[in-house]
Amino acid sequence: RRRQLPYILRPLGTLDPADLQKKRQLKQIYAAVLEGPNIAGAAALHFTSAQEAKISERFGATTRDLVLPLGVSPAAQRSQIDPYQRFNLPRDRPLLLYMSRIDPKKGIELLIPALETLIAEEVPFHLVLCGANPQDRAYETRIREQIAASPLGDRATLTGFVSGDLKAALLAAADVFVLPSYYENFGIAVAEAMMAGKPVVISNGIHIWEGVSNSESGWVTPTEVGPLTDALREALSQPAERQRRGDSAQHYAKTHYSWDAIAQETLAAYRQLLACSSATDD
Repeated sequence: RRRQLPYILRPLGTLDPADLQKKRQLKQIYAAVLEGPNIAGAAALHFTSAQEAKISERFGATTRDLVLPLGVSPAAQRSQIDPYQRFNLPRDRPLLLYMSRIDPKKGIELLIPALETLIAEEVPFHLVLCGANPQDRAYETRIREQIAASPLGDRATLTGFVSGDLKAALLAAADVFVLPSYYENFGIAVAEAMMAGKPVVISNGIHIWEGVSNSESGWVTPTEVGPLTDALREALSQPAERQRRGDSAQHYAKTHYSWDAIAQETLAAYRQLLACSSATDD
């Protein structure tokens, strides 16, 4: 700003009203003193989804918005790790994969009762829950204990944090990916699962949900136990539909979330902003 150079701000979810509710007074002061002027002076705000752009707070400023998603890369090659052997996973039922931080905003406390209902209905599945929370070990421990004490206990494998080849192997083995978050400004784990060709069961709190719904890449539900249960029941009980939606998911991800596609969109957007800035200066 001091040098009067055009700049772009990337909020990464920090302007989401749900995020601003955390430490509300501190964030309001910070926004008024620092971020408000930064937003007002920006050449554009870079959002990762149309929904994030729609709901984000601008603190009274009028902004130009760029919607450019995050990119994901397909696995370079099939992992040599056998997750069935590594974690002693059953091979006679669909694998339901959760791969994200173990955090209250992720909707795990919606997922557990939904799956308990499916167990009572004798719907076959095995949950593979991948993730941790170094910042809140108490919550992570509570979720682990809740699962262990529930009917889900012998139908779930908790792996802890995974990455690299092991992560790729688990994605390849999964039949369905699930993430019922209360809010996500993008949802990179969802995009990664789609790139791997997996149908996704997600909430409409994940801001790429419209693309998932419109492309029939999975199932989208409100953040409620009943609708989540219904979507999971359908996903786990219909292998042909899982395959169809997984194929759609991969096609959509390659078209919209590949780095090549995003690089071209980003270059075009930046050139346009620079052209507009030059025209204004003239």
